[in-house]
Amino acid sequence: MTQVQTLPTRREEAFRYTDLDALAGVWPVEREEICVVAGTEESRQVVELGEGAVARHLVIRLEKQAKLDLRILSAGPVFGRIAVDVELAEGADFTLGAAQLATGSETLEIVTEVTHLEPDATSSQTVRTVLAGHSTGTYLGRVAVARGADGTDAEQSVRAMLLERTATANARPELEIFADDVKAAHGCAVGELDAQGLFYLESRGLTPPQAKRLMLQAFIAEAFTGAPGEDALSEAALARLEAIL
Repeated sequence: MTQVQTLPTRREEAFRYTDLDALAGVWPVEREEICVVAGTEESRQVVELGEGAVARHLVIRLEKQAKLDLRILSAGPVFGRIAVDVELAEGADFTLGAAQLATGSETLEIVTEVTHLEPDATSSQTVRTVLAGHSTGTYLGRVAVARGADGTDAEQSVRAMLLERTATANARPELEIFADDVKAAHGCAVGELDAQGLFYLESRGLTPPQAKRLMLQAFIAEAFTGAPGEDALSEAALARLEAIL
């Protein structure tokens, strides 16, 4: 007998800021299982540029000494939710670079849970969000280091840029550590374009729109640096940025 999945509520931390009405239209969300076998390397991309509602749930297992480079571009859906659960075995390496671009009343979410189960694994998450209009962008990210996972090296870098003060950014990086000899750090910032940076570019001959576009382009590119297909991802993000601006 198939068990029906109950629609979550905002009492659940991973759905605290979601658009429940939009989520109901794509619920339940199918789990997409990914296993990177021991000693191998893979790269994957998740690109959502459509105008409808979309929700995806990636469940990833990295075996011993495996590596995965995952890049996400969410730019266009009225509602877009991408959840990523990762388990790392000994010496595994996980890289996430994600960009969210929203305008109007769009709601975009990236929710991650990265669990270091065994020693000497590394994980890095870089998330960049650009919001205009009355849009909402959310990043909820938890890194858990299990007992015995000594030598873990984990980091999160989360930044959101508000083009208008009617937009809303939610960010919550979280660390839970039960091991010794661990390197773990997270940084989070929500703000607006730097006025001094814009002035500098304009003083070099750029128009205000050109200066704004250049700064945002560099900001978004941080999510895709070093990725296979970096140029294509950056071009797709820039095309959406042009529409927002």
